[in-house]
Amino acid sequence: MATFVLVPGFWLGAWAWDDVAARLRAGGHDVHAVTLPGLAERAGEAAAADIGLDAHVADLVGVIEGRDLRDVVLVGHSGANMTVTGVADRIPGRLARVVYVDAAPLPSGMAMLDFFEPQERAATEERVVREGGGRMIPPPPFDPAEDPQNLAGLSPERLAELRERATPQPYGTGAQPLPRPERVPDTPKTLVATTFPVAMVETLAAGGNPVFAMSTGPEWTYRELPTGHWPMLSRPADLADVLADLADLA
Repeated sequence: MATFVLVPGFWLGAWAWDDVAARLRAGGHDVHAVTLPGLAERAGEAAAADIGLDAHVADLVGVIEGRDLRDVVLVGHSGANMTVTGVADRIPGRLARVVYVDAAPLPSGMAMLDFFEPQERAATEERVVREGGGRMIPPPPFDPAEDPQNLAGLSPERLAELRERATPQPYGTGAQPLPRPERVPDTPKTLVATTFPVAMVETLAAGGNPVFAMSTGPEWTYRELPTGHWPMLSRPADLADVLADLADLA
């Protein structure tokens, strides 16, 4: 059986993985869902210090090393791509596979906010100043009328839970770039595509897209799970089954 470490994306805590974790544990796997500093039940930590990407990476390394976890299937959703990539670069010897859920690693020196379109980034930074005290990225409204693709598959109850439980994201985790080593570890990696098809990844990579070019190579495999951007809430059983299948490859 495998050891999983599940890392939620922006605005979420370990709670988002509850259903996925329960199904994996029922299959005999060892599962550690993580809440990163400044979020969910750890939101109070953001009041004590500015939290950047390096703090999230260090915290997750501490979880894995502190619990002496080995042969880990490290799973990062959405904006957690930065954190799991930083961890994978630092402690590859403890990992069996890195899984990116509707996400991909970014090139060296790129911050998460650099991935945003200019208009989207400007709007986000305006909200940081207006609503987040210059230190926090407020959660989006999670309005299906405005964002039907990302919110696809969520029941009214799940959508209400997402709105209720999401917490502001420390701005530094989105603004701080991640330097990558010159030689990236060849740990097996998988991209689980939920809002875009794998064919799109391949097309963008072939066209020289700097982000998706990082998601190709002999160490990469791909899975499709058509739904919205939060598959742990919209299709948790299916996501757990995909992860369990990937663990068999690790």
